[in-house]
Amino acid sequence: MSNKVIEVTNLTKQFKSYKKKPGIKGSIQSFFNREYTTKKAVEDFNLEINKGEIIGLLGPNGAGKTTLMKMFTGIIVPSAGELTINGHRPWERKKEFKKKIALVMGQKSQLWWDIPAMDSFLLLQKFYELNDEEFKVRLDYMAELLGVVDLLHVHVRKLSLGERMKMELMASLLHNPDVIFLDEPTIGLDLVAQENIREFVLDFHKKNGTTIIITSHYMADVQALCKRLVLIFDGTKAYDGPLERFEKILGNEKTVSFSFSEEIEKCNFIDGYDAKWNECRNQVDIRVPEENLREVSKKILDLHPVIEFNTEKMPIERVMKTLMTNPEVLRQQRENISS
Repeated sequence: MSNKVIEVTNLTKQFKSYKKKPGIKGSIQSFFNREYTTKKAVEDFNLEINKGEIIGLLGPNGAGKTTLMKMFTGIIVPSAGELTINGHRPWERKKEFKKKIALVMGQKSQLWWDIPAMDSFLLLQKFYELNDEEFKVRLDYMAELLGVVDLLHVHVRKLSLGERMKMELMASLLHNPDVIFLDEPTIGLDLVAQENIREFVLDFHKKNGTTIIITSHYMADVQALCKRLVLIFDGTKAYDGPLERFEKILGNEKTVSFSFSEEIEKCNFIDGYDAKWNECRNQVDIRVPEENLREVSKKILDLHPVIEFNTEKMPIERVMKTLMTNPEVLRQQRENISS
């Protein structure tokens, strides 16, 4: 039996729109003679995801991430190509398919604002045909894990953003889906709320072996949840592989920051590592090959009055920032990325 949950072959989505000149005259002209433009949001996209994987789907705004998520969940129909999730074509929207997936969008709500979240959960219980026992077990488990037991009967509009996001997650996962799509699940949340959401997702995955696809501009989400990344640029797949390999696209150098108790005059040794000094020359960031990190750090500690130093926590953030601000780097590195 195949272990593949999601299979995507040459998936393409085009959006057709027309240009209209301003004013009434422009409206009349466009009525008789419309000028259309076609944009490919996703082009010849291929992907295979196995059961139980957590995949990070990354890319800049407008790259095609949300379009992919909407095709995966059957919200929009592909223009060409094949897509199956657990053997179903999502756009056919069969009942069996809808009961096995969940979509959580950080910028959109599925809960009714003017009633308590519990009322929405009871409605979803009937929609997903859950018996009272399994409904109560799942609800109690998630409410306890997310720390919202005392908030279930509070009107949704009176909850904080972080509390509402927790309720949204509960609403999406009540039916214990096989595949979860998380589209910016921590957007706008504070650091504590973000961490709570990540811990909950990991615990739910560990307990249920769920397949999860997540998009996020917060690299901490990706770092904490994903072992495999898929990078999409201009609607096409640019990278598909382990997180560790992605972090080394720009090389195996580490960024190290040093703070000193006094101003450091010109130092050829430090400056030789692409040094970036602050105005007071008492703090510097350098780039050091990973294999030389211990030796270089020790020498700087011996030569200068270091009061603090740390290494880069998330090289994935530097890689994404570089690729998003300078796509030419991606084209130059394409052979290395795909190898």
